Parts: sequence; structure tokens; C-alpha cells
Amino acid sequence: MCGRYSLFAPAADIEERFDATFEFDFEPRYNAAPSQELPVITTEAPDTIQRMEWGLVPAWAEDRSDFEFINARAETVAEKRSFADAYERRRCLVPADGFYEWTELGGESGKQPYRVTVGDDEPFAMAGLYERWTPPQTQTGLGDFGSGSDSDPASDPAPVETFTIVTTEPNDVVTDLHHRMAVVLSPEEEATWLSGEPDDITALLDPYPADRMRAYPVSTAVNSPANDSPELVCEVDIGS
Repeated sequence: MCGRYSLFAPAADIEERFDATFEFDFEPRYNAAPSQELPVITTEAPDTIQRMEWGLVPAWAEDRSDFEFINARAETVAEKRSFADAYERRRCLVPADGFYEWTELGGESGKQPYRVTVGDDEPFAMAGLYERWTPPQTQTGLGDFGSGSDSDPASDPAPVETFTIVTTEPNDVVTDLHHRMAVVLSPEEEATWLSGEPDDITALLDPYPADRMRAYPVSTAVNSPANDSPELVCEVDIGS
């Protein structure tokens, strides 16, 4: 799975890498976590880097707390009701420069986090899906009812934009860390992921080549989403 990642390259480098412009003031993230608003590039606006909440809520959901999917399995993404429509119409790139996975240490020792990177710690895109969910309108009393007129659109709940990261089988770098990994796209695959037909993108869901990836141990401080500092991406010595 992918439940935590980083993106701390300079904003100008990210914009150049993806040929897109931030629509908000970007701040480095060393420990991006579910429920946070994070950068994405969508099918609808491929030249803009916008923010969405990590944890996809299907448009048809009545209660968002019943869903908020942080990952979608590549093997079933085209058929599963929660993702099928987004897979066909609303795909996105999720920029990152590393993601985290944890291994069991045995006994009561807990888990050891590892950071996985591509190339020379360069930015890359993970395959994502996005949705717009509108909270149900609530009525709190008789004052909410007009004299037969339509409700004021300005008072309607604002749509919430959310995304999920597609996962696949692990490559040889990740397999010792977890049984799933994020779908990492090569630069040449990114435009196809955004605008290709569903039948054309199946081949993009394979594991990223292991010889282009590296994994190394990092501090257990990354275990808490409250921690978000440069020290989290530094390699640590975990002994023999």
C-alpha cells in the first residue's frame, strides 16, 4: 500500500518537471499523510497543480466517513463501484519524491520505516484517481425554510475534492517491505494516464522497474503524521 509519502523538491523544480503551475503556495512535505490537502494534477487541468484531500470519497456516498479510500487496487479499480467512474473519467498524477513502507521487527520491537525513492531522489508521479463529493444539505429548523422559494445556492455545502493512490504488486525493492506498492509512472506514461482511454492504460499499472528504485531505513519519527521535518528523510543506522 502507500500510506505516507514526501514531496519537498523546490516548487520551481516541481513545476518544471511536470510542466504545470502551482495554484497555491507550496510548502515542502516530508511526511504527507491521509486526510491532508496535497498536490495533484488532474485530467481536467493538466497544466495546474492543485490541492485535494487524500482519501477518496465517491460522489454517490451519503456519509464520507464510510469511505475515504487512501488506496485503490490496480487489479479491481476498473470494476469496483467506488473507483470505476473515476478510473474512466477522473485520473490524476500525485507528485512525490519518495514514499514510506514499514517492516515488522519481530516481538515487541514494532516496525521499522523505510523510504523508497526513484533515481537520484528525483520527483515522480504516482497514479491517482479523484472525485468531487458534495455533503448532504442539512436543515436545522423552520428558519431554514423559505416562503416557497428555492434555497440560496450560496448556502449549499461546498463540494469536497478527494483523491486516492492506485497500488499494484511490489517490485524486488519493495517486496521485502510490503505486499503492495504505489503505481509509479515514468514521465513518458504520465500523459497517457491522464488522457488515455481505459483500455490503453492497463499496461501502466505494472510495478515500476526495481533497478530505478532504492529503499533505505529512516527514523521512526515518521510513524507520527504530526512530525514533518527534513530529518525524517535522512537514512539511519539500524545496526545488524
